[in-house]
Amino acid sequence: MNYQFLLTEKQNTSFWITLNRPKANALSRELLVDIYNAIEEAEKDPDVKVVVITGGEGKFFAAGADIPTIAQDLDDPMGEGKMLAQGIKTMNRIEACTKPVIAVVNGFALGGGCELALACHIRIASATATLGQPEINLGIIPGWGGTFRLPRVIGEGRAMDLILTGRSISAEEALQYGLVTKVVPHEELKKTAQELADLLASKPPIALRELIQLQQKRIAEPAHAPDYEKSAFEQCAKSKDAREGVEAFLNKRTPQFKGI
Repeated sequence: MNYQFLLTEKQNTSFWITLNRPKANALSRELLVDIYNAIEEAEKDPDVKVVVITGGEGKFFAAGADIPTIAQDLDDPMGEGKMLAQGIKTMNRIEACTKPVIAVVNGFALGGGCELALACHIRIASATATLGQPEINLGIIPGWGGTFRLPRVIGEGRAMDLILTGRSISAEEALQYGLVTKVVPHEELKKTAQELADLLASKPPIALRELIQLQQKRIAEPAHAPDYEKSAFEQCAKSKDAREGVEAFLNKRTPQFKGI
């Protein structure tokens, strides 16, 4: 597919989505639609095992929502085709992707940019990255999942600190908080991301899918978490990949998973 504000490419079995809206990758409605459609494309492609979202080589992962567009939408933010509605739709689509989605935070990830990273399943960052939810400084609040995904990832106390003060944190502080799981020198970021993507791609697709869906169900209905886990385990156990994994372990060889 052709995208107005994205660059896409396949690397091995990973699908790289690079935001391309100079100068700061501000999240316009059109860019949000592009991201949504790119996730759809990756999900449907049987050759794609992992999705990677990044802001490229520059200083910005995504600077946040496009402020002029927000200003136009303040009277009716949930109207059809409006920024808030499209942002929610896109972030939910990323989170619901049944293939692992990695956020490769190359630079500033503020406001909607931080929410974009939070919607991904795993986050790694350049040592020069900066993350935060500064919406309070505009008289608004996070609207694309920041108020519930951020506490889920880093805890209530730390999340309230960031959301209420609007302050930004460095990559190292984000690592300490658990907002990202790895921080590497900027020049090593793409290589590290590809290594992680290749590692995930080597895992059994059915088990990956069941784990991702299980986590979403567990969060939505924690009281039913044991039942969801049981069902997911049964789905994995019935797969040929499960038999392959066990046989490979017993025979001391590398398993060859096929997603069946």
